[in-house]
Amino acid sequence: MPGVPKHKEAMQFWSARGFWTFFPRYRGTWESDGEFLKHSPEKDVLDIIDALPKGFSDLWSEKEFKITSPKIFIIGGSFGGPAAILASRDKRVIKAVGISPVIDWRADAPDEPMDKLGRHIPKAFGQTYRFSPKNWARLSRGEFYNPIDEMGTIDGSKLLLFHAKDDRVVPFGPTKKFVKQTGANLITFPRGGHFGSSDSLLAKFSKPIQAFFSKK
Repeated sequence: MPGVPKHKEAMQFWSARGFWTFFPRYRGTWESDGEFLKHSPEKDVLDIIDALPKGFSDLWSEKEFKITSPKIFIIGGSFGGPAAILASRDKRVIKAVGISPVIDWRADAPDEPMDKLGRHIPKAFGQTYRFSPKNWARLSRGEFYNPIDEMGTIDGSKLLLFHAKDDRVVPFGPTKKFVKQTGANLITFPRGGHFGSSDSLLAKFSKPIQAFFSKK
């Protein structure tokens, strides 16, 4: 966030490896109803986890599906990184991955400062992201959805993080601090800039992720 739908290939990649694969829209974004950032976005992920055993349908064919005892693995990139990290506290989540995750919204981001980004999104995306200036300001101040402030509640052994040290969209510094405090697993790149969850099909991400997911 902000971004355009481009996750089809990554979804097919993980589905072909035996996973039911879902790419949710946060409330108040794209085709999802509601108000974005009214609640901390990881709650949307947890609501989906709650719904899986109840069943779901293919909207076109109307075929019904149900996963009775789901084992949950989450991959979140950039804005979705905090959702993966914070949702990992739920006991149903086996492992979670953060790719270039935002760890502290207060950290200075050279290429996407929060005040400029908040003005840009409504102009560039219209009603795609529907949020109030008040809640954007709360996010910018790190008042919610901010993993750096939740470190004491997080089991780092359930987390694998990826981050490039030259990332100018989401700075690497808070990730380094977070990993030191929580014991989360970290793979760094000296260069590469900013990555997202759609990059999870690339070998430098997918191979470590598969090994992490399969590790007892």
